[in-house]
Parts: sequence; structure tokens; C-alpha cells
Amino acid sequence: MRAGLVVPCYIDVFYPEVGIAALELLEKRGVEVEYPFNQTCCGEPMANSGCESDSRATEELFIRNFAAFEYIVVPSGSCTYHVRNKFIAAPPGPEREHVWSHAYDIVEFLHDVVQVKEFPWTEFQHKVALPTGCSAIRGLFMQSMSERVHDQKFSKPRDLLQSIKGIEVTNLAGMLTRARNAGLTVWLLQANQREAAIAQFPGGYIAEIHSVVKK
Repeated sequence: MRAGLVVPCYIDVFYPEVGIAALELLEKRGVEVEYPFNQTCCGEPMANSGCESDSRATEELFIRNFAAFEYIVVPSGSCTYHVRNKFIAAPPGPEREHVWSHAYDIVEFLHDVVQVKEFPWTEFQHKVALPTGCSAIRGLFMQSMSERVHDQKFSKPRDLLQSIKGIEVTNLAGMLTRARNAGLTVWLLQANQREAAIAQFPGGYIAEIHSVVKK
């Protein structure tokens, strides 16, 4: 299985260790990974600001870098959502269509394509909170939506975390406490026998921490 690894521009600048960890994780699962060194950005910042036409050169470079790969793996839900749904500045054609249909967030790639059930080489003896971004929930459908109260509850990120030995994904109350202690602004929403928490991170980023059906 051969995949092209996209390291989003903000990860490259602020969290390069995430890109390295993504590469190591994929290789440990037997994926043949290639990293095009002249990649820059997917064009999401321009598109989100209403200047999508300005991202044409960026999208064309992205297509040249990744159109030949069977799988395009991105450690970012919002970037993956952009490539699948808002990648319209570059001229239409089979290569652009291929990039649209072969881009995966790393979580769904591991969960759905590689079908990872365990991580036997590691353990993590800690409690963790699980924030899941709106793009991942409502754009990529990696977790059930709190507002769709009759849908079956699921979470692909949670499935992967719980397959790591020793890890404990904390309940909603525990996550709220940890989020507030970390300086995040948190809102608890309750409706139709379901609870959800929304957290605002520094810089304004919004994520849904968790949703549960009340007993």
C-alpha cells in the first residue's frame, strides 16, 4: 500500500513533530510512504477567507505532487475537508478529481482503510480527553453529530485511542474539568437526552469535545 503524506503548512511551521509522528505511525503499519519535498499548502487559508481564486497556483502544485498516489493521507481534518469539498481554484480534470476522491484524514485512513485494531508496540498509561473538530465530525463524518440525536453513536478517533494499551478516554465531566484547567472556554449543551461540550481554544478554534446520551 503506497501513500503520499501531506504535512499541512501549520503543522510544518508550529508542530513539526506531528508530521514526523504521522510518518512513523504509517510506516509501522506497513504503509509505503512518500513525502513530496516541494509541497507547500492545500489552499485552505485562502478559500476560508473568500479568496479561493488566489489559491490556484497552490492547488495546482498540490495536484502535481499527489495525483499519482493511491492514497493521500493528511493529519488534519480541516485540510482533508478542504481538498475533498472546496478544491475548486485549479482547473477541473481527471487529476483534480483523483485528488478529491483519494484524500483521507489519517484517522479515517487507519480506521477504514488499514483497519487498525491494535497498536502492539506501545502503551500509554494515562487518562486523555478527546476533542474532535467540526470539520472531522460534520465534514468527514468521523464521529456522530451531537445534534442528530437519533443516529447511532460512533467515534473513529475514540476507537483508535481505545485500542492502545493502558489508555483511558475520560468521561464528559472529566474532560470539561481538564479543559477549563487548561484555560479553555467551555460550554455544556443539553437537549433531547444528549449532552455535548464545545470548547474554544486560544486563537478562536472551536471543537466539540464529546457527546453522550444521558442515562
